[in-house]
Amino acid sequence: MREGLGLNLEQTQKLIMTPELRQAIVILQLSTLELADYIQQELQENPVLEVRDDGEVAAGCESREENDPFDIDWQEYFQDGSDLGYVCEPREELPEWYPENFPTGQPTLQDHLLLQLQIAATNPRQVEIGSFLIGNLDSNGYLKISLKEAAALLKVPQADVWQVLDLIQHFDPPGVGARDLVECLLLQLRQRGEAPAGTEKIIRGFLPDVAEGRLTRIARRLNMSLPAVQAAVDYIRSLDPKPGRSFGGSLDNRYIVPDVIIERVGDEYVVLVNDLAMPRLGINPVYQALLRKEAACDPRTRQFIESKLNAAAWLIRSLEQRRLTVYRVVNCLVKEQREFLDKGLKYLKPLTMRQVAAALGIHESTVSRATANKYVQTPQGVFELKFFFASGVEKRGGAAAAESIKKMISEAIGREDPASPLTDQQLQEMLQRQGIRISRRTVAKYRDEQGIPAAAKRKRY
Repeated sequence: MREGLGLNLEQTQKLIMTPELRQAIVILQLSTLELADYIQQELQENPVLEVRDDGEVAAGCESREENDPFDIDWQEYFQDGSDLGYVCEPREELPEWYPENFPTGQPTLQDHLLLQLQIAATNPRQVEIGSFLIGNLDSNGYLKISLKEAAALLKVPQADVWQVLDLIQHFDPPGVGARDLVECLLLQLRQRGEAPAGTEKIIRGFLPDVAEGRLTRIARRLNMSLPAVQAAVDYIRSLDPKPGRSFGGSLDNRYIVPDVIIERVGDEYVVLVNDLAMPRLGINPVYQALLRKEAACDPRTRQFIESKLNAAAWLIRSLEQRRLTVYRVVNCLVKEQREFLDKGLKYLKPLTMRQVAAALGIHESTVSRATANKYVQTPQGVFELKFFFASGVEKRGGAAAAESIKKMISEAIGREDPASPLTDQQLQEMLQRQGIRISRRTVAKYRDEQGIPAAAKRKRY
């Protein structure tokens, strides 16, 4: 066959990852709070975008022009705003002076201790030493500096440092200022009192055995009865190994804001996308007026404004597309997990993203992005959207979700006889009688994931 050059015309399809498409993908996988920060950044970078209140938005919707002489990408934005979001819908807002609009602070552990120090100290020198020691406490309330090192840095006798430390160790919360776990528990033991016999000896020498549930070994070593050891161990477990964890700064608080709310109305469930944290976006009318006047600006300025208008219109469209995608995905989850919403965790069904994608006619990666970093508020509680995509195991007549099996295990353990707790083998046999095919190793894994100890550690004497 003779070789040669030729020119052929072919028609092909391919996906080009444009900056606009990349932006839409990023917006889809952001949570509500992250999206609010993203919008604020866009407002700073794009002068065409502006935040509008409901009155301005409604007026803009009424005065929108039908015809626009410019044949550019953002022309449809001025012609039709119905697909650009929910900007024309009024919403209820709290007044600016409403108390919930003001953040509240929580005193830190250091603040709490310094206040007590000001009351308990007898001289300024003790206040100085105490402030230094309190400043060297970690978030759990433990002292992270030795007395010798503190005395050297403060240039005071070590006995004075110990005297102030002993004063701090009598402060609230009990156990604060300890240098290790044993001292922390002994401080609480000293303040609470009425401990069972042998509690102090167990704290000083048998904490690893307490953690592993080796009560028989403790009883044999201390020549105590098993019920007495059990009472002492129960008392020790009621103490707080981290007395400072109940305090924290405002930066340590992490609140979950649900991205979607599912409410029951009659016999149906209604899906509401939570968009109250996001501002209502619009186009600055000044820039619109500049483009409608031929001599108002030079070609370079016009080109700059048009590019910013295109970016603003695409951002608003991406926000609306995100809202619709999240709504469709959650609405599908409501249909698939209706029994869970009605009856609770034991009725959660196994579900995959591929099933939801096939039902909605979208790609599986779109479902993954739409559910990433998002939470939903349901009548059964607040859950991460990924929670509904639960793996499952085979059971008689279908499949059971892993979370529902965990619920069965925890309920069975809650009903067990403390003197003869259920072993993993007995739990497996119980589940198999209910038609759930599961191995003993899987039962142990589900039990560990719920923080439930093994049967030997749950046994009561």
